[in-house]
Amino acid sequence: MRVAVLSGGVGGARFVRGLVDVVGAAATGVVGNVGDDVEVLGLHVSPDLDSILYALAGLNDEERGWGRTGETWRALEVVRELGGEGWFALGDRDLGLHVVRTQALRSGEPLSAVTARLAAALGVDSPLLPATDDRLRTWIDTPAGSFPFQEWFVARGHRDEVDGVRFEGAEAASPAPGVPALLADADLLLLAPSNPYVSIAPILAVGAIRGALASRRVPCVAVSPLIGGRAVKGPADRMLARLAGGTSPRHVTRCYEGLVEAVVVDEADADDLEGLGEVRPIVTRTLMHDADARRRLAEAALGAVAV
Repeated sequence: MRVAVLSGGVGGARFVRGLVDVVGAAATGVVGNVGDDVEVLGLHVSPDLDSILYALAGLNDEERGWGRTGETWRALEVVRELGGEGWFALGDRDLGLHVVRTQALRSGEPLSAVTARLAAALGVDSPLLPATDDRLRTWIDTPAGSFPFQEWFVARGHRDEVDGVRFEGAEAASPAPGVPALLADADLLLLAPSNPYVSIAPILAVGAIRGALASRRVPCVAVSPLIGGRAVKGPADRMLARLAGGTSPRHVTRCYEGLVEAVVVDEADADDLEGLGEVRPIVTRTLMHDADARRRLAEAALGAVAV
């Protein structure tokens, strides 16, 4: 089975790792969100792509949930001592990757090619592609004003309520090379358990990617990021409550209207499945607390093909 998954970071990265454990690296292709990308200290940082990359390479920090394991922070300490830009936490090992990426981008190499080279260097065999090589950035509209995603999420601690989300550059963005073929050749399309508004929506904002899902000939399954209507981490539940009117499986599914045949939901949401229409619920335990749990969730999503 060939699987293509649209993914954000952290939860999405863990889910992708579970998929690889079940169907294998070569059969698992990933399209990653780039709306979160940011320039810090003159370096191009791709947080979601890096979370997926580190997870697939076995380098992610499971306890912290992001970044590399065994990380140190000496460079950032010096930056802060000298009055530099220290609001975005970049570890010493992480910095090395960003230096290589930034140098390659400045030499004219596209993000997709750089990402493939980084993946190969870290021994990752799964195709990992940015949604687009073009500049696409997520902006968050709040009562306090509009902010680039990372300023809202990290610098402001995502405390501001969200009135809207928009994607700068989306209208002109084309899929990165390899993305159309990855989606067209897949036997199953998956939407990872990532925030629908700021992780999956930026990918779908690339018109040709949304069009590929809308005209799909194979099943597409979304995995809800909520358990009992609450986010495991991050602001997904607050955003759904404010922008969609609730945090039930039907509210998650409406974010993907016309794009999915099934939605994987946690057992804690099994009694709140009304309003799904023709979208079929798949109920399982979705908390990915270890490798077995990641594989179990992946198997539940993959099971949609067998039904």
